[in-house]
Amino acid sequence: MNFELSSEQIMFQRAVRDFCEGELKPYAAEVDKTGTLHWEAIQKMPALGLTGLQIPEEYGGMGGDSVLAAIAIEEMGRVCGSTALSVSAHNGLCCGPLIRWGTKTQKEKYLPLLASGKHLGALALTEPNAGSDLANALTSAVRQGDQWVVTGTKAWITNPQFAPVIVTFTRTNKEAGTRGFSMLLIEPDMPGVTLHPPEKKMGLKGSPTQMISYDGVAVPADNLLGEEGRGFHQVMSTLDGGRISIGALSVGLAQGAFEEAVKYAQQRRAFGQAIAQHQAIQFMIADAALEIEAARLLVMRAAWLRDQGKPFTKEAAMAKLFASEVAERVCFNALQIHGSYGYSAEFPVERMYRDQRLMSIGEGTSQIQRMVIARRTLAEMH
Repeated sequence: MNFELSSEQIMFQRAVRDFCEGELKPYAAEVDKTGTLHWEAIQKMPALGLTGLQIPEEYGGMGGDSVLAAIAIEEMGRVCGSTALSVSAHNGLCCGPLIRWGTKTQKEKYLPLLASGKHLGALALTEPNAGSDLANALTSAVRQGDQWVVTGTKAWITNPQFAPVIVTFTRTNKEAGTRGFSMLLIEPDMPGVTLHPPEKKMGLKGSPTQMISYDGVAVPADNLLGEEGRGFHQVMSTLDGGRISIGALSVGLAQGAFEEAVKYAQQRRAFGQAIAQHQAIQFMIADAALEIEAARLLVMRAAWLRDQGKPFTKEAAMAKLFASEVAERVCFNALQIHGSYGYSAEFPVERMYRDQRLMSIGEGTSQIQRMVIARRTLAEMH
């Protein structure tokens, strides 16, 4: 068993950290305040492969694996949750399905655009009445000649205003249950597509989350992604990978808050000494160090399993569940260590505390993760 990153992975990690320190961290507070991503930094990301983490090199990406992707997302999450979320969704939820199930023509059309640093892709799954219960999704696609006509509404979608293509989960056969869904590649400027204004959110304000309406959108039949009727399977598989990424983002948020808390505890004095010398503070620091390390190991193990072609559904759910709940505890205590200053927007832990709150909701709530883990465990032990 090898618990060390390779020299190449360490070099990549250092390069991404340097980039994040220079290009993302100084603008993180502004991104949160204005609700606008720092696009100058995103346009520089292709040089490191960050907008094409797992896109093959022939299409302009870096052709990395799941471990490299997790390293990158953690480093971004450490300094700017909004940027990390948008880049995570772009790579895992939009590029991922195209890489796995796209035709050569589809890949040639969209992957170079997605890797370019000029766009961030989107996946449209959730609906106003279908979040955890995706089998209840109502957005329909009816075949008419050489096109699909799409009607419905999607909610809480990340990045659509930046996307050259939105991978859209549709119901193509009302009688076929979970085998009645398919994925379609829909461009935002197709007639009948409406992107609604970004939602007003608690955190991650720079990463736009929007409702999308499809009103009789005519989509070429060639824009079917993979096989008709396999959409539900594709989505479940995509979410498995996405959970690794959200786990990595959660670790990054926790790491960033932890570092801020330790720095503050060493500087702030009370009762005649730095508060880092007080046992109550030390216990919070110890718990954070322990849980972040455990969360990172779970995330990396799930990523490694995926790269080895081994089953990883349960491990991805475990990593996402644990890391997201660790992020909440660590950010809570980081704010507590800061005292009143932690409640001030002048200190980054205030933003990190708000940003982490989505982690145990998006890509499947903590309750859904526990269901996934329990069902897989029971099946294995049957």
